[in-house]
Amino acid sequence: MSFNVSGQDERSVLTPLNVKELHPDSSPQAAFGARLRKLRMERGWTQDELGDRMGYSSTHISSVETGRKMPTSRLARRADQALGTGDIFEREWREIRHGVLLEGFPEYLEYEGYAAEVRLYEVGVMPGLLQTPEYATVLAQSALRRGAITPEQAEERVALVAERQATLIRTPPPLVLVVLDESCLRRPVGEPAIMDAQLARLIEFAELPNTVLQVAPFTMGARRPFDLPITMLTLPDRSLMSYAESAQQGHLDRESTSVVPILTAYHQLQAEALSQAESVAMISQLRKGTP
Repeated sequence: MSFNVSGQDERSVLTPLNVKELHPDSSPQAAFGARLRKLRMERGWTQDELGDRMGYSSTHISSVETGRKMPTSRLARRADQALGTGDIFEREWREIRHGVLLEGFPEYLEYEGYAAEVRLYEVGVMPGLLQTPEYATVLAQSALRRGAITPEQAEERVALVAERQATLIRTPPPLVLVVLDESCLRRPVGEPAIMDAQLARLIEFAELPNTVLQVAPFTMGARRPFDLPITMLTLPDRSLMSYAESAQQGHLDRESTSVVPILTAYHQLQAEALSQAESVAMISQLRKGTP
């Protein structure tokens, strides 16, 4: 009998010499891979056979099982479907994803997913809820080139953008109010075609029945109440919370004594910003290349 010594397609009958030892306690990613291998081998499937059921190559399955490749949300869902494990792998993937996100942001995402109202102000870059996949990809690839994230984390960042945007089309949809600093519009990200599509996406967003889009122009100067991005959520029970980020972590605040003044400042920001019609006109002029 001959054995595959590459480790790419081991069977449950292989000797331990042919199977890389796993250490599931070392990280959530390692635990995911160990569980995947364990359940696969319990069913007597090779990596080829599991890969066929999931739509992945045996090499990809091997890399996930041994922790060399980070699983994606798509792979986690396919694993649950192929192995009949409910949502076990999808829940484990969420733990992995949360481990690579800024501290405080995963908790915020849970609330954002069912908030009745979302108010946000962004500076310098388009907010994730409004990014096109191409725009999000440029930002993720830029972080990858700087060595700030891994290729797998770059892929997950783009996937997370799509996942967050899907919550906007739920029934009933949330009310989403967005104020963009003018710098978001004028900072080039990617090729001109990518920026043009992103600006077009803003106009489409403004046309939705449950959204309001405004631009805070540079001419506001000192009248701008915020220097950093801010997000506010109104939950179905009408309770409020705010979310802001520093370079190291995100901070979620539920105390009314600090959140209500932020809401007041946001209303002042909206009053000083361009109207939606004026904002859309500015975006349209930028698309035409006019100042």
